[in-house]
Amino acid sequence: MTTLPDPIWPVVVLALIQLVDGALSWKPVPFVAKCFDDVGFPREWWWIFTPIKFAAAAGLIAGIWIPYLGAVTCGALVLYFLLAIAMHIAARDFGRNLLLNAAGMLVICVATGLWSFVL
Repeated sequence: MTTLPDPIWPVVVLALIQLVDGALSWKPVPFVAKCFDDVGFPREWWWIFTPIKFAAAAGLIAGIWIPYLGAVTCGALVLYFLLAIAMHIAARDFGRNLLLNAAGMLVICVATGLWSFVL
């Protein structure tokens, strides 16, 4: 395992994805709101996703220079998307939200972690 990402570009791409995802969650666009509704996530807690996503983006970018921070942030995103998948399964939401959004993001996070920090 490396302390700093190598290559850096997958970490930057993942950070950009998190920034966009955070912006889409600010006042959730319809497909994001449907995702939250479909898993039964309480509306009064929807606000939490924007700071989580922005913090993840910041951690990934800062982790380019701060040892282990990028790897820890990437690991936290893997955990986040595992929990998201569990929520979709518990809600019996087996459509696009689970297969494309949550599982797709899990694959991207795992691939980034492996490629930039492990292999």
